[in-house]
Amino acid sequence: MRKHKRLGSYNNWGYLFVLPFSVIFLIFSVYPVLRTLHLSFTDLKVMGDAHFIGFNNYIRVIQDKFFWKALLNTVRIWGVNIVLQLGLAFLLMMVFSDVKYKMKGLGFFRIVYYLPNLIAATSVAFLFQTLLDWRYGSFNIIISNIARFFGTSYNPVDWIGNGHVVPYVIAVIQSWMWFGNSFIMLMAGVQGIPKDYFEAAAIDGAGRWTVFFKITLPLLRPIMMYVAITSLIGGLQMFDLPFLMIQPSSSAYGNVQTVMMYLYRFGFTAGSINTGYASAVAYMLFLIILAVSLIQLYLFRDKDKTNTKKGGRK
Repeated sequence: MRKHKRLGSYNNWGYLFVLPFSVIFLIFSVYPVLRTLHLSFTDLKVMGDAHFIGFNNYIRVIQDKFFWKALLNTVRIWGVNIVLQLGLAFLLMMVFSDVKYKMKGLGFFRIVYYLPNLIAATSVAFLFQTLLDWRYGSFNIIISNIARFFGTSYNPVDWIGNGHVVPYVIAVIQSWMWFGNSFIMLMAGVQGIPKDYFEAAAIDGAGRWTVFFKITLPLLRPIMMYVAITSLIGGLQMFDLPFLMIQPSSSAYGNVQTVMMYLYRFGFTAGSINTGYASAVAYMLFLIILAVSLIQLYLFRDKDKTNTKKGGRK
């Protein structure tokens, strides 16, 4: 009995060590989420009393064409970004994981590909603002020199000021920043696959595409699901790069205004602050992300296990 009491007293010390984290987590994570939910049902502007108005803010969001335009901008930029990002990551993964190529220096390339992810968004925005300037930017100058070499003319493109072009420019920059992260995740998944599968496939004479679609891709489903969901969450919360690169006075601003930029306008921009409405926008975005994430979970589910469970129930 004494021994059990002594062990119980030792175990109680664990609660003391967990307490600081729990308190900080409740104050800085749980409370803001619940507070935002409460404010989304009020008419709070900046300061003063908040009056409960029910679902009026959510109804306003649903009827707000500018919110849906911002959501469409976000999805357009994220869609191009995710296709380029995952496409390049998959291509590099296939090259480095192919037994026939036997590529060396994976650790070095991991560092090189991941480096853009470590650069602050502010620096990236300033860098590409300079490179893509339509008058003095290096990108237009290089293309102009190449065109002159071949005896043709080139009209400089306003990469940042053209509303039809700038969303895709931002998507390409986002892909450059994040493909290294996806590549590392996918390579970690490939390295977790037993090599016996690949060696057996090589002995049987299976082609490169057969190995990829029959072995690599099915076994990468959990990693692909993680990459897809995290990319979705990050993509729909896109804010820093378009906010820093495009000024509100620019004619292209309406084509790159994301949901988070729209939320920022009502949450923090002087003259248009409406805290209650901004909170409702935040929770509408949360519900959209939740719904699409559940769809992704359904699409990436393990069909073999599902069929096995159904067969067992029968």
